[in-house]
Amino acid sequence: MVRFVLIDGNAIMHRAFHALPPLTNRSGELLNAVYGFSTMLLKVIADLKPDYLAVAFDTPAPTFRKMLYLGYQAKRPVMDEGLSGQFPYAYEVVKSMGVTLVQKEGYEADDVIGTLAQRAVHRTKGIVHSGIDEVVIVTGDRDLYQLVNEKVKIYGPVRGLSEAEMFDEKRIEEKMGVRADQIVDYKGLVGDGSDNYPGVAGIGPKTAVNLIREFGDLGDIYRNLDKAGEKFGEKVKEKLIKGEELGKLSYKLATIVKNVPLSVKLDKCRFEFNDQVKESLANQMRQLGFKSIAERLEGREKQEARGPYRVNGKRDKKKGDGQLGLL
Repeated sequence: MVRFVLIDGNAIMHRAFHALPPLTNRSGELLNAVYGFSTMLLKVIADLKPDYLAVAFDTPAPTFRKMLYLGYQAKRPVMDEGLSGQFPYAYEVVKSMGVTLVQKEGYEADDVIGTLAQRAVHRTKGIVHSGIDEVVIVTGDRDLYQLVNEKVKIYGPVRGLSEAEMFDEKRIEEKMGVRADQIVDYKGLVGDGSDNYPGVAGIGPKTAVNLIREFGDLGDIYRNLDKAGEKFGEKVKEKLIKGEELGKLSYKLATIVKNVPLSVKLDKCRFEFNDQVKESLANQMRQLGFKSIAERLEGREKQEARGPYRVNGKRDKKKGDGQLGLL
């Protein structure tokens, strides 16, 4: 099994920042998100054993979604200075390991991940040209659920950063009520408060799930408005008609781009957690003041079994071979 692990750097940094207490270096700079990001990165390597590895980050430049809809993410609070100042250190952690860091102005990290995942599992006449059998995306962002298929899974933190769950197609349908490939249709109907796009006014999650289960996707819902009215009531039909423009705009905003023009080649993402990488990372951890992580990497502390992760909602009780259960 050849596995490509793609890490949503922004999502993990945000989660770490809010999950961990303040941690500063000798200069008083806040580094809790970098600490959490570093431990999560090592946990991912221990648990998933990637053959290919890359980390995607957003850029400060406006994305095409902002051009489509000025209100996109308008209600999202400005990133805390305590977090924004930590990103350069996270970049250095990634680079110290020789891990590929990918960004593209005009696009979100989600789009970069969607594009790399698509390239990795692209088939022609049944052949996967990259030689990669599986892609695992590390994120706490549900927007990325839409990328899951038979070859792509989500590995998402569920308790702070110490425990994670593996989401496949079955698990996502259990959790969301719709298939992974219908997540965009769902968001077109209900919108997204975090990203501040409205969906169809008056259509809530339950009605959205029922409409999608009945008709399949947003396009088919609008091609069957009379049937939707008969099945779910005239008020639902009226809401769909009134909200059609915003619903279809929300669909576009929710859709992850899978053809971002990236210069990075998949073979540059090959990864091996060898002694040289461990030494380089240990040095970086010491520079940041993360002595305990450096000592673990150098084998000076007793290794701990890795934290459990969940498969289809159930804990995997098997003990790991043990690099880290760091948090």
